[in-house]
Amino acid sequence: MPAITLPDGSVRRFDGVVTGTTVAEAIGPGLARSALAMKLDGKLADLATPIARDATVVFVTRKDPEALELIRHDAAHVMAQAVQELFPGTQVTIGPSIENGFYYDFARNEPFTPEDFAAVEKRMHEIVAANVPFVREEVPREKAIAFFEGKGEKYKAELIRDLPEDAVISLYHQGAWVDLCRGPHLRRTGDIGNAFKLMKVAGAYWRGDSKNAMLSRIYGTAWRDQKELDAYVTMLAEAEKRDHRRIGKELDLFHLQEEATGSVFWHPKGWRLYRTVENYMRRRLDAAGYVEVKTPQLVNRSLWEKSGHWGKFRENMFVAEVADEESMYALKPMNCPCHIQIFRQGVRSYRELPLRMAEFGSCHRYEPSGALHGIMRVRGFTQDDAHIFCTEAQIGPETVRFVHLLSSVYADFGFPEFRVKFSDRPAKRAGSDEVWDRAEGALRDACKTAGVEYTLNPGEGAFYGPKLEFVLRDAIGRDWQCGTLQVDFVMPERLEAEYVTEEGTRKTPVMLHRAILGSLERWLGILIEHHAGRFPMWLAPVQVAVATIVSDADGFATEAAEAFKAAGLAVVLDTSTQKINAKVRDHAMQHIPAIAVVGRREAEEHTVALRRLGSNAQEVLPLAEAVKRLAAEAVPPDVARGGQG
Repeated sequence: MPAITLPDGSVRRFDGVVTGTTVAEAIGPGLARSALAMKLDGKLADLATPIARDATVVFVTRKDPEALELIRHDAAHVMAQAVQELFPGTQVTIGPSIENGFYYDFARNEPFTPEDFAAVEKRMHEIVAANVPFVREEVPREKAIAFFEGKGEKYKAELIRDLPEDAVISLYHQGAWVDLCRGPHLRRTGDIGNAFKLMKVAGAYWRGDSKNAMLSRIYGTAWRDQKELDAYVTMLAEAEKRDHRRIGKELDLFHLQEEATGSVFWHPKGWRLYRTVENYMRRRLDAAGYVEVKTPQLVNRSLWEKSGHWGKFRENMFVAEVADEESMYALKPMNCPCHIQIFRQGVRSYRELPLRMAEFGSCHRYEPSGALHGIMRVRGFTQDDAHIFCTEAQIGPETVRFVHLLSSVYADFGFPEFRVKFSDRPAKRAGSDEVWDRAEGALRDACKTAGVEYTLNPGEGAFYGPKLEFVLRDAIGRDWQCGTLQVDFVMPERLEAEYVTEEGTRKTPVMLHRAILGSLERWLGILIEHHAGRFPMWLAPVQVAVATIVSDADGFATEAAEAFKAAGLAVVLDTSTQKINAKVRDHAMQHIPAIAVVGRREAEEHTVALRRLGSNAQEVLPLAEAVKRLAAEAVPPDVARGGQG
C-alpha cells in the first residue's frame, strides 16, 4: 500500500501499485488534465511510471520550468520521426534538449538545408495533432541492439553497446515510431503544442570527434505557447542587430583572423574601451583591499601536475617543449597555482589573512575552432582573476565583501540585477567527501551571512570545490554567467600553502577563487551587445566629435578639440569637406555620444552647438561650459562617488 506524500504535506494511500496518472486523477480532474509529468522522490519521471512504494510526488504542469525542458526533448523526438518519414534511409543519432530549444544529429548522404524545414515542420505539426501517447518499453541489451541493427540504425546500436553492463535499456514508442531514450517524456505528442520552429542546420562530428563521420544537425526551438515563441524570435532578431562582431567591425574596435585563431587584434578605439574597463576594475580592486600581482605565462608541467590541472585540463592546454632542458611547459590556462607560489614565499602569518591577491592574468586555453565565437569565446583571454587566502572563519565575511563589490560593479556597467546558482560537487573531483562537506557547508553558511538566495546547479562545481555562479541579464533578456566565487580546501593543501596560526602552529589556508567580469574579452562582447554599441559617455571609445560647417571654422575647431582632450575626453576632429548633415550622420552611425558643431558664428563667439546621440536638438554653449559639462558626464561612476564602492 504505497503512501504518496504531496507538496502540501498531505498523504494519499493506495491499495496497490499506482502511477502518477492514477494519483493525479485521485486528487481531482483539474490536476489530471494539467499534469504533464512528475517528480518522483525529486527525480523527473513519466506520469505512467509505476509507484509500488512510499514516495513523494510533485506534479509538473505547463507553467513549471521542467515542462519546458520536456517540451523541447519531445519536440526533438517528433522532429526525428518527421525527418525519417520524409527522408527514408536517414539514421537518427543523438537529440537532446538544450538552452532555448533542441537539436538532432542525422546521418545522411546529403546534408539538410533550411529549404527542408517547411516540410519537416508541417509533418511535425501533424504528429502533434495526432496526439499519440509516449510509451516506454524496457528491453534486454542484445534485443535492443538487434532491433536497431535490423532497421539499419548502426549509431543507435553503437550507443547501446557503449552503455554500462547494468544500464537499463529503454525505448519510447510514439505510434509506430520508436527511439532509444532514457526519458522521461510528456504524456502524448499533443502536450508539446505547436510553439516550435526549426532554426538552422550545421555539421557535427559523431560524438564530437573529428575522426568520426560528419553528421547533419538540425536545431530547433520550442516554447510553451506562441507568445513565448514570438518573443524569442523577436529577441533573436534584436540579438543579430546587436552582434558584437558586426558592431566591432562597424565601430573599428577589433578584428580576428586565421593567423591567430581565437585571439583578438584590438584596434585603437577598441583598446581604449578595453583599458577603460581594466582601469575601472583596477581602481575598484585597489579600493577593496586587493594587491595586484603578475605571474609567468609559461609554467613547467610539474606544477600543473601537482595542482591537478594537468590531469583535468591537459587537452585544453597549449604546451611547449624545451629541448635543452628536456622539459615541457604550458601556457597557463588559469592563474590559481601561480598565486599560491607567491603566497608560499616566506613565512605567512594569520595576521596577513585575508590576503586578496588579484591579477589581470593573460591565459590561453585550446578551444576547438568550431566552438569559437567572436571575442566571447576565444583561446587567448585576460581574466579579472583574484584569489583570497583566508581562514575558514573568514569565508562568510569575505563572501559578503565580494557580493557587495560585484553588485556595485555590475550596476555601474548597467546590470542592476543578477541571480546566483550554487554548483556543488561534480562526479570527477579532487579531495575527500569530508573536505567537500566542509567546503559546501561553509559556502552555504556564507550565502546565508551575505543574504544571497540561490538555485541549486547540481554537479557543476569546480573539480577542487563548490562555487557560486553570478548570472546577469542583458537589455534583450539574455542571461550571461560572468562572476564566480569558489571555495577551495584542496589546491592550497596540494601545493603546500601554509600560514602560522595565533597558537604558533602551521595550517593550510582556504582559497577563494573569484572573478567578477570573467574574461575581459567576453565581458566586452557582452557590453557591446547590451548597449548595442551606444555606450554611456564614460565607456565610449570616442566621446566627442568636433565637426566644422565651413573651413573658416577649422582653426577654432582645432582649439575646441584640444580643449576637450585636455579635459581627458576622447575626441575626433572632423574638418573634412563633407556637408555638416553628412558629418553628423556619420558620427551618429559611430555612436559618438556628443557632437560639437562649429561654424563661423561659433568661431566668432567661442561657442559650440552641442548635439546628443539620438536627438535632433542642439544646444549652443560657450566652449568652456561644454568642456566642463561633457567632462563631468565622462567621469567613471566609481570616481564620481569619490572612489567609494
